[in-house]
Amino acid sequence: MLSREELLHLFDRFSTLTSQTDVKKRIADAVNDNQEAVAMTTAIQEEILKEMGVDPSYGLSCLGKINMEYENDQDLMISFYTFVANEEMVCEEAELGPDEYAERLQSQQTLHQQQLDMLKHMRNYGADDQSAILEKLRQKMEKDLESEAALLSADEIREIVESRA
Repeated sequence: MLSREELLHLFDRFSTLTSQTDVKKRIADAVNDNQEAVAMTTAIQEEILKEMGVDPSYGLSCLGKINMEYENDQDLMISFYTFVANEEMVCEEAELGPDEYAERLQSQQTLHQQQLDMLKHMRNYGADDQSAILEKLRQKMEKDLESEAALLSADEIREIVESRA
């Protein structure tokens, strides 16, 4: 198994490389040539492992064992999940292109702000009302898988609370 230090180096180096314009272009070019973005990010990880003097096959196999081997190392697990999220974002950017990717990020940021505002508004109510609000939100999300389903307006929250009174 790769050591903690080796894994952290891999994660950091991957983040550094994939933030560079030429590497992003390399991944996007691969996508444009009908290759999978994840195949290119895996190739980049293999290159980093070679730089480290680690057999790429062995190094990649270690990534699948991190959850078991380091489950009690919270900092490493956070770094690992950040690494995984970074890889997903790099692939998504290559697949969507920079403009559509920027729009998607803005849309997600707006949704997160709306969710935060909803949660702040919910704090004005007691625990029982909050439970009822969250239950209604869960039901709404089960019916509609769109991201906007993860929101309730102030009026909807008020209606839920008033219907319980």
